[in-house]
Amino acid sequence: MTRQIFVNLPVKDLNKSIEFFTKLGFTFNPQFTDENATCMIIGENIFSMLLVEKYFKTFAPKEICDTSKSAEVLVALSFESRAEVDEIVAKAIAAGGTTYKEPNDMGFMYQHGFQDLDGHIWEIFFMDPSAIN
Repeated sequence: MTRQIFVNLPVKDLNKSIEFFTKLGFTFNPQFTDENATCMIIGENIFSMLLVEKYFKTFAPKEICDTSKSAEVLVALSFESRAEVDEIVAKAIAAGGTTYKEPNDMGFMYQHGFQDLDGHIWEIFFMDPSAIN
């Protein structure tokens, strides 16, 4: 069996979150979508379960993090080029997200990122292993 990852994130408004991530080009598995949750497809074996806060609390033994004050996770996603990094961040900002820093070019790796509607941090990067010294 192939290993998969499911990053579970609490959201305040599921429909707004679906609309936001749809604008970024992500799709959702309808088999795992209802009024409480959706399964966002990130990659072949990578998914994010977006769970309304009340439902998320049934799984988590701790309080939900106030993302305006603290970071509970940094989701890092690789893309195929610098242009794709800039494109996804621009789409996120246009859809209502925010950026939290300027792009960072380290030569072998280019990073930028955004915060989604619920303040979750998405670090978007392109890495060129051939450029590593």
